[in-house]
Amino acid sequence: MSLYPPILLVEDNPLDVDLTLRAFQRRKLINPVLVARDGEEALAWVPRWEAGEIQPAVILLDLNLPRVDGLTVLRTLKQHAVLCRIPVVVLTTSKEDRDIQAAYDLGVNSYIVKPVGFDNFMDVAQHIELYWCVLNEHPQ
Repeated sequence: MSLYPPILLVEDNPLDVDLTLRAFQRRKLINPVLVARDGEEALAWVPRWEAGEIQPAVILLDLNLPRVDGLTVLRTLKQHAVLCRIPVVVLTTSKEDRDIQAAYDLGVNSYIVKPVGFDNFMDVAQHIELYWCVLNEHPQ
């Protein structure tokens, strides 16, 4: 078990999962990365966290997910008495104003449009790692 809190990546696209994992590996990220491949898998973590499993440093959440969409996952987390404190970063292809507005209305901590290309994604991975895993102070 890692001493560092994990990052939960909620992403259904296998290519985007691979790209994200490779970017974090190349950055030598010390936080383990957990992957939920749809919204239902993401919500399956809730009872585990309630039971005392270490909560993630940050959740990277796609909006366009099968079974349970990203906004529903976000709403569920942000309405939870304890889990509402977990930072959630939407990482999605949508630049739609309605998606951005809905995510912020539900309490998202940040909204990032997925960049095109590995080098640009490396920049995003670096910023996510530095801010959410190193600089940001988490409540105990």
